Amino acid sequence: MSQDTKTEVQEFEYKAEMKQLLHLIIHSLYTHPEIFLRELISNASDALNKLRLLKLTNHEILDPDLPLKITIEVDEKNRTFSIEDTGVGMSRVDLIERIGTVASSGTMEFLETLKKEGASFDGDLIGQFGVGFYSVFMVTDEVTIETRHYAPGSQGYRWKSVGEGKFIVEEIDRQQRGTKISFTLKKDAEEFCEVHRIKSIIQRYSNFVNFPIYVGTEQVNTIGALWHRKKDEIKEEELNEFYKFVSNDFHPPLGHLHLNIEGRVNFKALIFIPQSPPLRLFDPEHEKSLHLYSNRVFIQDDCKELVPEYLIFLKGVVDTEDLPLNVSREVTQSSPVTAKIREIITGRVLSFLEDWAKNDPEKYDTFFKNFGRYLKLGINLDPANRDRLLDLLRFESTKTEPGKLTSLREYVARMNGEQKEIYFITGDSRGSLEKNPNLEYFAKNDIEVLLLTDQVDVFTIGSIPEYDGKPLKSIEKADIDIKDRDEDDADSLSDEEVKEVFRVFRETLGGKVEDVIGSKRLVDSAATLVFGKHGLDPHTERMMKLIDKDFSSSKKILEINLRHPLIRNLARLSLARKDEEFVKNSVLHIYEGALLIEDNLTSPEEFVRRMTDIMVRASKIEY
Repeated sequence: MSQDTKTEVQEFEYKAEMKQLLHLIIHSLYTHPEIFLRELISNASDALNKLRLLKLTNHEILDPDLPLKITIEVDEKNRTFSIEDTGVGMSRVDLIERIGTVASSGTMEFLETLKKEGASFDGDLIGQFGVGFYSVFMVTDEVTIETRHYAPGSQGYRWKSVGEGKFIVEEIDRQQRGTKISFTLKKDAEEFCEVHRIKSIIQRYSNFVNFPIYVGTEQVNTIGALWHRKKDEIKEEELNEFYKFVSNDFHPPLGHLHLNIEGRVNFKALIFIPQSPPLRLFDPEHEKSLHLYSNRVFIQDDCKELVPEYLIFLKGVVDTEDLPLNVSREVTQSSPVTAKIREIITGRVLSFLEDWAKNDPEKYDTFFKNFGRYLKLGINLDPANRDRLLDLLRFESTKTEPGKLTSLREYVARMNGEQKEIYFITGDSRGSLEKNPNLEYFAKNDIEVLLLTDQVDVFTIGSIPEYDGKPLKSIEKADIDIKDRDEDDADSLSDEEVKEVFRVFRETLGGKVEDVIGSKRLVDSAATLVFGKHGLDPHTERMMKLIDKDFSSSKKILEINLRHPLIRNLARLSLARKDEEFVKNSVLHIYEGALLIEDNLTSPEEFVRRMTDIMVRASKIEY
């Protein structure tokens, strides 16, 4: 930032990325402009929570007896708005560094992408990137912050900006600890200076803030620990409102758990399962977990230690008597109390999901489609609950309708008596997998195959060697247990022809493949590529190529269908030593066609040129 030489009033310039962010906020359309109030109240609540913890840990505090509260004043005639808290306040450095800087380096890139895609910056976005304060520029052109830090002897400061490149900071004579934000509303936002409108917004988004919120002299919000009330005393409407408050989600939850645990560890909890996953899946910087309270006193709003990583999507509150009020993040990470709470919550949540899976499969499928990736990762992260998680996994298969899911238990129940293995195939989409030549034998013989199209499946399935005593096998591996098909004498090659076709394929392809063998799995196709015992599957190879552009695929085995007319014709042409160049070109084309199916063809131009030559040769007509 640059600054001028003034001593009383200093002018600062926003960093380039901050200017871009402000431009997006000011000039883009929002579906919920009232979100600015939720964000300002949320920031005020954070400041008050910090102050309360400081008081509990015996810090020296300016005006220690000043009540902790939030006050909002509006003037309909002049369209003015202000919100003031008695929290920790800010120093000069805070104003410059925290208010004038984008919270995270990825924020701009993400918001720019949304803009290009035509997405609106609605309430599900604002506040997720540490820039919630700037949502105020949706409703005003200029903002003033007046603040004083909680430390005795601190100085008061005023911050002012029109949100377009620069802001000023100056010393002021402010007596009271805390922060006041004030501005004049734009003409098209004058609804937000109406008292009844402000009250309705507070009751919708901020009703459960842990401090009194006054509009003028009237307290508007309901302060109360909902999780301390009995289950049958809480209305569904209250649960939905509380969920929206703790999660910043506009939609009601898919379900909730109300826990009151007494024993080796004592705690109460209100835990929610959202309807949909967060915008930035598996992004720890923006993925907030459960709120932690100690004897109803807020400790932190993102206590990831309370749940395993694969349940981080849970929202809600945990309140325990067994942690000290001055608990720190380091304490929660190493505390046996936290570990026990985590164990109990994990078990109860898994039981809750098992009940859905058994008694409300439609709701469970909705849950799994949104959060199944988390459970799949849990297979490797939680060995103690591995078997329970395995039964909660769901996949599409050749015996499910598109979009419908099946469990491993259901798959095993459908297996015929002769089938000893659970079969699967990985790929980008169900449509492409259903056309894969490797499925032909299984389709003809009515053998079910799991269709794995999620990238996470590759890592999950690789860590499940068996289920219920049945090995899991990729149908793209060479060592799967497939019975020999009954031979049709009319379609069979002679021993000499079989020997010749292997010779010409192996000599033509040379080191391009690990081997050439006869296929048991092909019915209608001429050839397919499969993986040897130690080979990767194609989905993993594609992922490796994204990670490392220099990654080279392992050599595969080419399986050829000895009953296919093309293979028979090539065998006989080669044995007759007729048009050897045509035979070799056809062999190369069969091999590259198999590469094309699995999206590994590196020279499409050469493939098309050779295909043209083959068609010219095949279309010659003697007149």
